[in-house]
Amino acid sequence: MPGFDTLPIEETLEDSPQTRSLLGVFEEDTASISSYFSQLFKAMQRIYDAQNELSAATHLTSKLLKDYEKQRFPLGGDDEVMSSTLQQFAKVIDELSSCHAVLSTQLADAMMFPITQFKERDLREIVILKEVFQIASDDHDAAINRYSRLSKRKENEKVKNEVMEDVYTSRKKHHETTMHYFASLNMLQYKKKIVLLEPLLGYMQAQISFFKLGSENLTQQWEDFLTDIGTSVQNVRREMDSDAEAMDQTIQDLKEASDPLYMPDPDPNTVPVNRNLTRKAGYLNTRNKTGLVSTSWDRQYFFTQGGNLMGQSRGDVAGGLVMDIDNCSVMAVDCEDRRFCFQITSFDGKKVAILQAESRKDCEEWIATINNISKRIYLSENPEEIAARVNQSALEAVTPSPSFQQRHESFRPSTQGRPRTGRSGSQCSVGSESPALSSLSLDSLVASDTPIQFDIISPVSEEHASQAKSAGQGRTNPFGESGGPESEESEDSILHQLFIVRFLGCMEVKATESADVIYETMRQILAARAIHNIFRMTESHLLVTCESLKLIDPQTQITRLRFSLSSVVLCASHQENKRLFGFVLQTAGGRVDGRPVTVCYVFESNNDGEQICDSVGLAKQIALHSEMDRKASQKQREMNKAKEKQQEELHKQKQIEKDLEEQSRLIAASSRPSQTAADGQVLVLSNSQSEDSDVGEEGQKKGESEA
Repeated sequence: MPGFDTLPIEETLEDSPQTRSLLGVFEEDTASISSYFSQLFKAMQRIYDAQNELSAATHLTSKLLKDYEKQRFPLGGDDEVMSSTLQQFAKVIDELSSCHAVLSTQLADAMMFPITQFKERDLREIVILKEVFQIASDDHDAAINRYSRLSKRKENEKVKNEVMEDVYTSRKKHHETTMHYFASLNMLQYKKKIVLLEPLLGYMQAQISFFKLGSENLTQQWEDFLTDIGTSVQNVRREMDSDAEAMDQTIQDLKEASDPLYMPDPDPNTVPVNRNLTRKAGYLNTRNKTGLVSTSWDRQYFFTQGGNLMGQSRGDVAGGLVMDIDNCSVMAVDCEDRRFCFQITSFDGKKVAILQAESRKDCEEWIATINNISKRIYLSENPEEIAARVNQSALEAVTPSPSFQQRHESFRPSTQGRPRTGRSGSQCSVGSESPALSSLSLDSLVASDTPIQFDIISPVSEEHASQAKSAGQGRTNPFGESGGPESEESEDSILHQLFIVRFLGCMEVKATESADVIYETMRQILAARAIHNIFRMTESHLLVTCESLKLIDPQTQITRLRFSLSSVVLCASHQENKRLFGFVLQTAGGRVDGRPVTVCYVFESNNDGEQICDSVGLAKQIALHSEMDRKASQKQREMNKAKEKQQEELHKQKQIEKDLEEQSRLIAASSRPSQTAADGQVLVLSNSQSEDSDVGEEGQKKGESEA
């Protein structure tokens, strides 16, 4: 056998010491092979595991790139270019993932399978044969030892035969085991070369196949795409570097300009006090009572909004109302040996707030700002800007903006208002004029000098007044709604949907042709609430059925208002704040002249306003189909009734004809000549026959008159 020595199988029966010495060399070589291949197996196993992890990671990356367009980042807008680019990347990486999966399969078959078989089968077989060989060798030595101790003086044939049989069996077993063991050790010299080269060959072939597959999939189109993406990345990097330089310069400028502001109490000569402010924001310490005589000071962020002082703690999304500063009084005070304190007292004197500023300048500016707001000093501003600001403040006060960024931008007093991007179509916002409104005056939508009702008049409050009135003189609401005890609707109504709403107000309107009348009503009601500082809203449950709309008190379950579904002529939600919705109600009476009254109701809901409007529309459709079915069934009943009446008339006519025939027969019988009897006497009709003849004549005359 060229290249290496082998164990002589023909010398296994002799079992010479030289053969045992050579066997020891082979066993040491086997131990070295086992140790080396164990390390090689671990290395290849790591390659295979890494390839599997790479394949799984590539597949996961492709999946995440595909799901990018479904993600909603709080600060990121909809970037269609980025989404389409990542979709193309996902397609390429998905193909690479398939290639990696094929590579993993090839590595498992061509690299891991041979070396695993060698470790689990061949090396294990040699270990087992070595143990069997050692046992057989020990048994053979023991049998030879017993055979050698046979007595020469006292020969026992039976014992001698048993010992000789034992020697024969053990020697045969030892010889066969040794031959198999030597053969396996000789074959191991071949297998170690095969097993060393076969996995490496499979690994290289799998890698070459992987690279070929990748070169086939990555065509020139993908190379051009990657080149374009690389150029775009470089452009973005240059833009980022430019913005970083500008940002660094801005930071440097702000550091130089803000150096005097780092001091908590700057020199008034360096930073003068501005007493003409109408907006102010900053951190103040507010004094709170924690007991009868104990107090605590909390640091909060305060800002002015319209005629209100708002406060916001760190971590809060929006600010809350602290107090109304219209017509209030403010002055500097000494409080608990603290500096720069001032006190705000509401116009009715019921609410007092003691605040502490960081510096004398800050304290004086807060006092001047609150005085300016309290006196309503807006002389230098344009009246249109004042109206727009009041409308915006009303909208923010009633319903915070749904966007996190818009909420915080609206709370920054120093930020100037930016013109919003106009919406196309019929969309419009509260405080902004839609294209339809540009051609119509406000008077054509909303009745002039019409009152605004901000609260719901509950029927419970008028219970005693209604008892004093007669049963036929019910209370008349100027806006046409009805409340109080109602006849319960049918429990088997098809539609029952309940929504939580808050009543903002209602007012009489003129036009009902488009949703612009609802938007204009929203604008006027919210502006009026902001001007009159009305922030309380009545919460109710709006029940939408196929017959009516009900406003139910959530605590007492009493129906506050009930609107017939047929009187709802228009329903729409706000285009920007989806929680605002309204509907227009048209009533037949309500005024002295009897003309229809059209009223617009505005609500705020926890749900989407479009969902409520869709529910109302669905209820009207169901009601329309129900009304059509009712009219069809009523018409069918009328037709059946007319048919029954016609059958009854025909039956009466047949009865009359039958009676006429009977009367004619009786008349004919009575008009025959008098019959004489055999004895010459004259036959006289009886009284009953004469009466029948009279009745027959009268019936005949009546029949002729009816004919």
